[in-house]
Amino acid sequence: MAILGRMRWLILAARPRIEAVFAGYGLNSGEFDVLATLLRAGSPYQLRPTELFRSLMISSGGLTDRLARLAAAGLVARPPSPQDARSLLVQLTDEGRRRAEAAFREDMAVERNLLAGLDDRDREMLSALLSKLALEFEAAET
Repeated sequence: MAILGRMRWLILAARPRIEAVFAGYGLNSGEFDVLATLLRAGSPYQLRPTELFRSLMISSGGLTDRLARLAAAGLVARPPSPQDARSLLVQLTDEGRRRAEAAFREDMAVERNLLAGLDDRDREMLSALLSKLALEFEAAET
């Protein structure tokens, strides 16, 4: 109870600071997740919608809503797939890439600040323990 309670408290304490970063770029965390996933895909910064919603672990309907907002803001484009003209890809626009990169840099600075009380060894140990716990949770679900 003490471990999960502290984890919950930490997430609740960190979220407003992180959300404020994204809001400063006109994004919410779900929209940032889409942009960051496209950014991680590398040039030409595009994926099929199926790849996106599987990577983000959300429903296709949830992705559709996010894509509509991002497209309306000019942050993603929906070019046709060269393999299937009936299918549209999701691609970062230049503005989407610029905004995603800037939001990511600022988010990393905020997260570094949040973890400043831990030295490198502490952070590595905590990360390893949380990874181990996450694998156990995942194994229990299957």
